[in-house]
Amino acid sequence: MTKIGDEFTRFEHEGWERVADKYDSVWSSLTRKFIPYLIDTAQLSAGMSVLDVACGPGYVSDAIRKVGAIPTGIDFSEKMVAIAKRMFLGIRFSQGNAQDLPCDDASFDRVLINFGLLHLSQPEKACAEAFRVLRSGTKFGFTVWAGPAQNPGAKIVNDALETYADLDVQLPEDPPHYLYGEKEECRKALEQAGFDGRSMIFETCLVEWTVPTAFYFFEGERDAGVRTAGLLARQSREKLSEIRMAIETGVRRCARENAYVIPMAAHIVVVSKG
Repeated sequence: MTKIGDEFTRFEHEGWERVADKYDSVWSSLTRKFIPYLIDTAQLSAGMSVLDVACGPGYVSDAIRKVGAIPTGIDFSEKMVAIAKRMFLGIRFSQGNAQDLPCDDASFDRVLINFGLLHLSQPEKACAEAFRVLRSGTKFGFTVWAGPAQNPGAKIVNDALETYADLDVQLPEDPPHYLYGEKEECRKALEQAGFDGRSMIFETCLVEWTVPTAFYFFEGERDAGVRTAGLLARQSREKLSEIRMAIETGVRRCARENAYVIPMAAHIVVVSKG
């Protein structure tokens, strides 16, 4: 059983246990789009041992296996691990804390995290743990969401919240939502964890996320998310309605034929351990 420590970690853990069954149907069509870029930038090859941290339902682990590497998936949500085991037979998945990995020093050729860092109370510890479990000369790769200035889909939600939400609600103290979104900030954090900052690759990738209705994005955030869902759950009925209408209006601008195509951007970051 994973040890659940601080308030934010408990908040995140309880949230993902609650929405684990919804993640695949709501968010996978978006988050899976970035996996090929992460795999390619991290230069995976056959035979490598790869740790998939915050593995969720196991999508990255499956992609790792498809290139002939050997994946191990870890997530702090017991329900997510159970889903991953059902979806991807033959891959080793277990419950574990990204900030205190149950792995030996220098035991992997790659560590990958797909959108997991923003869900950790101390992401710098996860970076340090990635450094610890990597062999010398290997790589750490992760994705983080780009901020609203570079990410049209995020701007839709961010603008709605900043305009209509009561932001002065009781939520656990959390890391920045667009963590490591600036290149030099990211380089400095990785160097503090021990990585060779000169080796860092920092690329921004824009994808198109197709959703069936104008209210899909709002309902996904409300019903199948954790951080934004926590904020939405603490709004009055009137404010929640205003936020919903603002997000729907933004999504309607993305209409294309019989669906809505939302541009979404993320940073792909890969750095070497010297």
